[in-house]
Amino acid sequence: MTTTTLPPAKPRALSPSRTTATAARVLRQLLHDPRTIALMFLVPCLMLFLLRYVYDGSPRTFDDIGASLLGIFPMITMFLVTSIATLRERTSGTLERLLAMPLGKGDLIAGYALAFGTFAIIQSALATGLALWFLGLDVTGSPWLLLLVALLDALLGTALGLFVSAFAASEFQAVQFMPAVIFPQLLLCGLFTPRDNMHPVLEGISDVLPMSYAVDGMNEVLRHSDMTAVFVRDVLIVAGCALLVLALGAATLRRRTT
Repeated sequence: MTTTTLPPAKPRALSPSRTTATAARVLRQLLHDPRTIALMFLVPCLMLFLLRYVYDGSPRTFDDIGASLLGIFPMITMFLVTSIATLRERTSGTLERLLAMPLGKGDLIAGYALAFGTFAIIQSALATGLALWFLGLDVTGSPWLLLLVALLDALLGTALGLFVSAFAASEFQAVQFMPAVIFPQLLLCGLFTPRDNMHPVLEGISDVLPMSYAVDGMNEVLRHSDMTAVFVRDVLIVAGCALLVLALGAATLRRRTT
């Protein structure tokens, strides 16, 4: 009598149990890394604090740019932390061992996004609370809308960090991606000058960069008391970009660094 051995079943594209298990593992690791926690939670707050007193003699200037930077600072820190942490998993061989188990790339990316997203919520809440109730940031709209945009910006930074980690061979290279990925968006997002004052080519490029819509969303909260159609558009674009980049991160994820 011949026994037929069936090939192992391929894991489903996305499993809630595997995703939450991955997120719990990443959270446990992060909780044992106080320097990373300090980078995520304290650095955006410190930068906002410094910015407020740099413009101590011109508080209106802080009101004009503080809301935008409230979204930009969390995006930058989450990008750095996520890209380096994910690369460390791959270079240490942890990622290869995980993917040898019945764990899909989608489960892994979603688990990382859930774990870092949890920290992004805390980070955004701390930075928003500091800016509004301690540093006196004056906004016309609801603080909750400001927090929503800050959170989406942090999640976008997380997604970008997960994506670029697939193309870096070392932590130094992961940091080098920041000038290529973050700095152009920072210059073209409308923080330093209105986007319609830029050269038409640069304005066209800024129209496809997600940070532009993050800054636009913050400015809508700064100037309008109600939720506007432009604000809804900006929020949907930032959220859509984060989901798209996460999908690209799952598609480009590699087991090891060559």
